Parts: sequence; structure tokens; C-alpha cells
Amino acid sequence: METFLIKAAQLIAAFALLVIIHEFGHYIFARMFGIKVEKFYLFFDPWFSLFKYKPKKKSTKTDPNGEERATWRDTEYGIGWLPLGGYVKIAGMIDESMDKEQLAQEPKSWEFRSKPAYQRLLVMVAGVLMNFILAIIIYAGIAWYWGEKYIPLDKAYEGMDYAEAAQEIGFRNGDIPLFANGEKLEVAKGNYLLEMAEAKTVTVLRNHKDTIDIAIPENFILRLNDEERFLTYRLPVYIGDIVNGEPAKEAG
Repeated sequence: METFLIKAAQLIAAFALLVIIHEFGHYIFARMFGIKVEKFYLFFDPWFSLFKYKPKKKSTKTDPNGEERATWRDTEYGIGWLPLGGYVKIAGMIDESMDKEQLAQEPKSWEFRSKPAYQRLLVMVAGVLMNFILAIIIYAGIAWYWGEKYIPLDKAYEGMDYAEAAQEIGFRNGDIPLFANGEKLEVAKGNYLLEMAEAKTVTVLRNHKDTIDIAIPENFILRLNDEERFLTYRLPVYIGDIVNGEPAKEAG
């Protein structure tokens, strides 16, 4: 039961983040164009809300044309009890609230319907735009934290282990490949193995001091075993910890 509640809370929290980002897009673009936002709610609030806040002090701003502009103090902020979405109630626009009475009155300068078409379009698509930006940020964060990590070839101090076919033409375990046909090999490209297999000459660093040129026979790539990689990194082994009282500890 505890696991279920934790998962449910995680789902609601993730959903709430998406809703807030989406609705904030509509809200911030409406504010940018001086449109009055009457409500900004996370989740729906039929009959009652769990929390709401409305600034008491009103403030009025005017644009360069002398027309009244809406401010953040015009908005009621709240949290509904029905976690099926959220909404911003924009003056002069029929939305989830289905408030048609306001549209029966004369348009005000701070209403949605009084603004130019391009501003109304931006307000309507802003929610999707914000979700798109959020997706880019999330995936960029994933790539940055968990993305592919590699060791540059010239930093692989233990060198490489080579396939038997590679050793037959002159490679030795421990060699560090540096160049193919005189061009530096880059792991980041992803095709450095193909470049080596199709090159005429591969330059390696042997024993951390000798530079050796190895001639690659024509069609060498066909001699490589499909189940065996051309080369693999040799990974050094480090002892991280030793248990007290055990033979390894006593042996030093």
C-alpha cells in the first residue's frame, strides 16, 4: 500500500508540473500583452477549491496609448481538488469556465478579444510551446547526466585488446591507436573502428613511447570475426576496499 501511495504521489507531482508549465505559458503571454487573467488554477475546482489567493491591493497600469493594462493582482491563484488538469481564465475568451456573460458586454481594452490576431494566436499556442521547451530541457538534462560517456583514445593509458585478425597484421595488446591515414582518430565520431579497418595505415602508440605504423591489408574488414570486435578498451582494476581481518588485509 505504501508503494502504491508513493507512486500515486509521484504521478500527481509529475502531472502537476506539466499542467503548471502549460498553463503558465498561456498566463505569461496574456500578461505580456496586457490581457486580464482572472484565474490561474492547478487542477479543476468545481464547487470548491483546496486553496486560493487573490491579492487585495489593486494596481492599474496603462500602455503607451493610455489604455488600461491588466496586472498580476487581477488574478486569483488557486489549487483545485480534481486532478484532471488545470486552467487559466482569460478575460474575453471562452475557455473551460464557459463564461458567456462577459462576451455579451462591450469589449474592454484588456480583454483577449480586443487584441490583434497574432497576440491571440500566441496566447492560445503558448501552453504547447512551453511544454515543447520543457521537453527539450528534460532530454538535454538526461543527455547531460546519463548520456554517452567515452574515453578519448589518447587517454586510454592501458591501451586496447585486439582481435586475433588484428594481431596477425601487427597490432599488439596494449597499443593505443592514434591516427588512421594520418588523421586523428576520434571516439566521439562513433565510426573510428571503421576508419581504422578501411585505412591503409594506422598509427599506434606502443609501450607509451614508441610510435608504430601498421599497414592495413586490402579488404581487412572482411577478415574480422562478426562476434569479435576489432578492439576493446583494457579497463584497469582498482581495489576500492579491503575487509579487516581477511587474508588480503593481512597480506598488505
